[in-house]
Amino acid sequence: MNVIVVAHDPRWARDFERESEALHAALDTPPVAVHHIGSTAIAGILAKPVVDLLGVVADLDRIDRCSATMRGLGYEVMGPYGIEGRRYFRKSGADGRRTHHLHVFAAGSPQIERHLAFRDYLREHPSKAAEYSALKARLAADGASMDAYIEAKAPFIAATDALAVDWYRRRDCRGSAGTSPG
Repeated sequence: MNVIVVAHDPRWARDFERESEALHAALDTPPVAVHHIGSTAIAGILAKPVVDLLGVVADLDRIDRCSATMRGLGYEVMGPYGIEGRRYFRKSGADGRRTHHLHVFAAGSPQIERHLAFRDYLREHPSKAAEYSALKARLAADGASMDAYIEAKAPFIAATDALAVDWYRRRDCRGSAGTSPG
């Protein structure tokens, strides 16, 4: 299946809010935080129309015990899915198209900072965001499969991650709360 990217849709922020509220309401031990991450969280760039959420929990064992609840919310329970310390869930609509990805990490995981730094860095650096969007557009236009799309984006993401985490930490030292809303 070839990757499809679309223009930013402001409804994604509302979709994130609704999903975050549903997670908080359904789980007996709600997440410490839920953040909107990924390209749908960055205004002005192309994205696959799938809302990515980053859940932060006190204890991954507790989320592991919530598999039935997560299935009740429409999620597939995927386990770590290749990333140690993560619990991954994916949700599809009635038409079978993927609508949400939920990445859950225990508080203190370096993956949390990495995801938030990448998001905030692109939000604050429009030229870098435009570069990322152009890469995504080119890959989609070339008919990239999902695997090829992920592989081709990896060098950009790795290089930007290094810049973003450094920027994010320096920003924290200047008195920022360290995260943007969402």
